Amino acid sequence: MKFKALIFVVSIITVSFFSGCRSRQVTARDNDRWLAHDMNRPRPMVITPGKTPSDPPSNAVVLFDGTDLSKWVSGKGEPAKWIVKNGYMQANRTGDVRTRKSFGNCQLHIEWASPEIVEGNSQDRGNSGVYFMSRYEVQVLDSYKNDTYPDGQAAAIYGRKPPLVNACKPPGQWQSYDIIFHRPVFKDGKVVKDATFTILHNGVLAQDHFKSPGGTSWINEHKVSDYKLHPDKLPLLLQDHGCPVRYRNIWLIELSD
Repeated sequence: MKFKALIFVVSIITVSFFSGCRSRQVTARDNDRWLAHDMNRPRPMVITPGKTPSDPPSNAVVLFDGTDLSKWVSGKGEPAKWIVKNGYMQANRTGDVRTRKSFGNCQLHIEWASPEIVEGNSQDRGNSGVYFMSRYEVQVLDSYKNDTYPDGQAAAIYGRKPPLVNACKPPGQWQSYDIIFHRPVFKDGKVVKDATFTILHNGVLAQDHFKSPGGTSWINEHKVSDYKLHPDKLPLLLQDHGCPVRYRNIWLIELSD
């Protein structure tokens, strides 16, 4: 009888010990530090992916589906006047267009095509740009057998960083950018965290978490803009550089800070 009582007491002590360890481990998960394989960890949101890489997933904000420019305005805030036909929008020398809604950190999918009939060279050939927050430019350019300054070719962070590779298709063919953008962070009017870009151009890595040391606006032949304090969210902008560049299948996913 005494032996059974001893076993019972030891069992209680053992359970209490491991329960206490478990309790302390759970408590120690401060600041999102979770145990490996922890079943208490929150599950990711379930989404429905697109049927093809061009199609938006269920958690995306669709900015252009090929039908109209209702989610875009001109640089002056007036109705956008770009051409819309055959499922794409096309720059037509009426000025830049920007989204009605503002965005910060995001994943962007956008497809573009330079004119099939080649005119000009260097920066005068199929030139446009995708501007995050209306000020940080990912260059759009016909860079197929078209030499120019490296930080101004397709998939470059304009004036800052050439792409890792030139993955451009021939003129007139549809191309894709898949971009992860994180905005710069300001504190007391100064930058404490640079903007970053990761870019896949036609499925090939072109920018690998590049930290931009400043803005991308043209100042002169050998200088672009520095950072300037701005809101956490601003519109996405597409540049009208005078070339009839086309865009389609534009959607993004907003990312947290």
